[in-house]
Amino acid sequence: MARIAFIGLGNMGGGMAANLAKAGHDVRAFDLSEDALARAEAAGCLRAPDAVSAVDGAEAVVTMLPAGTHVEQVYADIVPACAPAAVLMDCSTIDPATAKRVAAAAIAHGLAAVDAPVSGGIAAAAAGALTFMVGGPEDAFARAEPYLAQMGKAVIRAGGRGAGQAAKICNNMILGATMVATCEAFVLAQKLGLDPQAFYDISSVSSGQSWSMTSYCPVPSVGPETPADRNYEGGFAAALMLKDLRLSQQAAAEAGAHTPMGARAAELYEAMAADGEGGRDFSAIIERFARR
Repeated sequence: MARIAFIGLGNMGGGMAANLAKAGHDVRAFDLSEDALARAEAAGCLRAPDAVSAVDGAEAVVTMLPAGTHVEQVYADIVPACAPAAVLMDCSTIDPATAKRVAAAAIAHGLAAVDAPVSGGIAAAAAGALTFMVGGPEDAFARAEPYLAQMGKAVIRAGGRGAGQAAKICNNMILGATMVATCEAFVLAQKLGLDPQAFYDISSVSSGQSWSMTSYCPVPSVGPETPADRNYEGGFAAALMLKDLRLSQQAAAEAGAHTPMGARAAELYEAMAADGEGGRDFSAIIERFARR
């Protein structure tokens, strides 16, 4: 078993660190939140007083932070303090350019580094059922994969540095736009006199099928249990969807890509967040269509 530093113990990171501890690793955890640290300790992690202390002697370092600025700040502190043979895995969702910069900084110090954002949500993080989209050289991927596999059900190398982040923001742009279309269709179906369950039964086995329809249905009491059955609490917050859509549009502008559906989805979630609903699940956007 290895000594692992885990920095960032929020809704996702807490469950991920707990799974590494459950696998028998010596996990040194750090977060600015006292409550998050207490939960990590209860899950078998050891508390570190700060990020630099957490990485002391660690063979692997996992970061799960809110934004690219936080990742850059933490890497500036920890990279010089890391053990020479350490592998760094940033599982935050950030822009590809920042991912490339922090990986380059780590490599300049002789470290291995990958960007490894996740898909799956809070429940999957707790269950060790995440999907990791990994960017980095093949040798760094080979070193990171065993650790990531203990936190997920799938670990897929997307390409070189930054490719994991590129895959994540493209994937979530599909998710955001698909959820909007799914919500629009359910509202239209109801206004045309269709029963929501009947529409679900048809669309879920027809060409309108999608993850937003069959696994995360935005209508209460239709399909499997989702945040819609809990008044849209829990799940994937609209503010986080907006963050990912903003990243996709930033990347599209830099790459010269035309993404009108992604852009419109970003506008709709901007409006939802502006109305104070950023903390609700992103599928709650269906209520905005129903009110019109």
